Amino acid sequence: MSNKSLLRINNLQAGVEGRTILKGINLEINAGEVHAIMGPNGSGKSTLASVIAGREGYEILGGEIEFRGEDLMDMEADERAHLGLFLAFQYPVEIPGVNTTYFLKSAINETRKARGEKELDAVEFLKFIKSKAKLLDLPEDFLKRSLNVGFSGGEKKRNEIFQMAALEPVMAVLDETDSGLDIDALKVVANGVNQLRGPESAQLVITHYQRLLDYIVPDVVHVLHDGRIIKTGPKELAHELEDKGYDWVIKEAEQPA
Repeated sequence: MSNKSLLRINNLQAGVEGRTILKGINLEINAGEVHAIMGPNGSGKSTLASVIAGREGYEILGGEIEFRGEDLMDMEADERAHLGLFLAFQYPVEIPGVNTTYFLKSAINETRKARGEKELDAVEFLKFIKSKAKLLDLPEDFLKRSLNVGFSGGEKKRNEIFQMAALEPVMAVLDETDSGLDIDALKVVANGVNQLRGPESAQLVITHYQRLLDYIVPDVVHVLHDGRIIKTGPKELAHELEDKGYDWVIKEAEQPA
């Protein structure tokens, strides 16, 4: 496993609409690692994902976020994406009239331009995208449909992971990707994620339930509560949380040092 730091967060504080949600997050993820963040509803998991990705509507109140040695704090979401960050949404949006293939071709070529690489022509792109569709067992008619329009919950999530496979990010942040999936769809999504793991990339998996982590096995598990990481441990911590809930971790964290 690499010791090369990809994401470093120091004392991150952030909020929305005047309410402070993240109250001092410290986190470091190295290349080759998969980290999971678990926690009860309202603990700040989705806010953390959104702030890392640079989504609008969140106010940074303090702290630092570095990705690949670059300060992200003043970067727009597209600049972060060009640097190699990808956010898989909990609720992927529908975009009527925008063909999935056209959307991906534009996104991939914009990223390649930003990195000083040659854009893919139509033939190169089609060959590339069909190879990625096979990764997730996606039928080719998927590529001809408007983005997420008329898709089931499972199809939307598979399409998100398909986009991730096509964009080949250095770091993927998966925000409750398992939400609303049946077990078959969960396995397909997890298989796609696992095939994208590598020594130079990393993943941050945010989930409420342990079951996803049976299929995407993390190196490190963090527990987020009330805007802070209150416990960090190995993959076995996820099973402990599934068996015993969160109360024991919260009580442990509240004990005086």
